[in-house]
Amino acid sequence: MYLTINFAKSQIEFIIKVAMAKKILLVDDEKDILELLEFNLEAEGYKTYKARDGEEALKKAVEKLPDLILLDIMLPKKDGLTVLRELRANRTTADIPVIFLTAKDSEIDEIVGLELGADDYIIKPISIRKLLARVKKSFRKTHQQMIDTSESLAFGALIIDPASYQVVVDGKEVTLTKKEFEILHFLARRPGRVITRSILLDELWDDNVVVIDRTVDVHIRKIREKLGVYMDLIETVKGIGYRFRSE
Repeated sequence: MYLTINFAKSQIEFIIKVAMAKKILLVDDEKDILELLEFNLEAEGYKTYKARDGEEALKKAVEKLPDLILLDIMLPKKDGLTVLRELRANRTTADIPVIFLTAKDSEIDEIVGLELGADDYIIKPISIRKLLARVKKSFRKTHQQMIDTSESLAFGALIIDPASYQVVVDGKEVTLTKKEFEILHFLARRPGRVITRSILLDELWDDNVVVIDRTVDVHIRKIREKLGVYMDLIETVKGIGYRFRSE
């Protein structure tokens, strides 16, 4: 009887653990890499799905709604940049964090990816140990950065609603990527205070990600474009960083 109860309890705990497991979509056209990532991520308790081309990646992103996507750039049918663009254009998948996993070591590719809404950019080859640490830290940081949903921020006709990750300008919703929203909200919660690029990188990006000041600048430029007449609320403090106007 005791063994039966313990076995049932173990089964229930296993079912709960599986149900709560973070889901990761792995996208790479190399079978060996997919199997390597799948084996190591599932050993850490994650639930993984695989796709070997861009079209399959988009289909599974909608079907599975993963918590994170590891996305290669060089893919058949649709490359990673096209996949990311379409993910961000679809309301269902727009907020899914995406980390590029690619052998392309080019600053231009990095900037293009960031402009399209990528969260991080990891250059191959990378050790599994470092990748696991990055994924864990990504989920941990996402949890730590859960935004207080008690109230919206309003600046004239600009409304920032952390409960829904929604930004409204003059009564019309403005679509920001998850990272763009986090940057805007981070600045808006500290009006009048100068925030350095390094602070934004430390607070909103994972450690060990090879990013440059230009990374922040690219996101700020995209936010300003989307804010339209309210773009001047984000001021550039030359040589230091950015400040959200207090008035």
